[in-house]
Amino acid sequence: MNKYNVIIVILTIILCAGIIFAATQMFTNNNGGSTAIHTSNEQTHEVIANSSDDPGTVEVIRNVGNPNGEKIAYVVGVHPLEHEVHETLVNLLPKTTGLNYNYDIYIINVTQNAGHYGAGYSDESDPGRINGQNLAYKYVYPKIVNGSYKLAIDVHSNIGSYPYKTFVFSPVNEGPGEKLASDVAGKCQNITYYSPESTTSGPYLTIPLNQHGTPSFYFEEYSFADQATKDMHMKELINAVDSLKF
Repeated sequence: MNKYNVIIVILTIILCAGIIFAATQMFTNNNGGSTAIHTSNEQTHEVIANSSDDPGTVEVIRNVGNPNGEKIAYVVGVHPLEHEVHETLVNLLPKTTGLNYNYDIYIINVTQNAGHYGAGYSDESDPGRINGQNLAYKYVYPKIVNGSYKLAIDVHSNIGSYPYKTFVFSPVNEGPGEKLASDVAGKCQNITYYSPESTTSGPYLTIPLNQHGTPSFYFEEYSFADQATKDMHMKELINAVDSLKF
């Protein structure tokens, strides 16, 4: 190929590229905007609390699942020692496909006195638990109660001191939160409905939510279950919640 043929080929390529660009611009103008695709179900991340005056931060992953579905909230991190089950939800839910509902995941990150098992604190005096509960009430509760959510699930784990290790329950009896939790348990092989006599975090999130119009319940996992078991139970929870009827 001589240099004149090379020049012709280059000019032809440039001409074709110009035609394609012009057609693209015409399509853009006719449709009133950019041709870049931004799907409506794109997940977003937002920090809603990050003050040096607080014992931690609060974030939310929004728009997980079906953008046209009813809104459901998950909350993790109220009790920082239980982080493994929190991380399990945050890892699995955003990757779950074919969801019917639109999920927001509220993530509380306690940075002061997060603590460790065996520290010797009671449930009422553990500073990490108290810090997480206060952050939940200050930042998460108002977002959910004013956010048109059909349901809120507060995710926790336990050290096996209950008759059941993996269960759901609502701290407010005979309300919609209890009914939905019972429905979830009925859809699961490994998650039962069991209501402990008391809960330290209830007054900071699940109780006021139930009392002010947003059904809410707990999911409790066994802290020392292996990760494969935690994953299996969490998938059961996710699928059962997603099959609820409102």
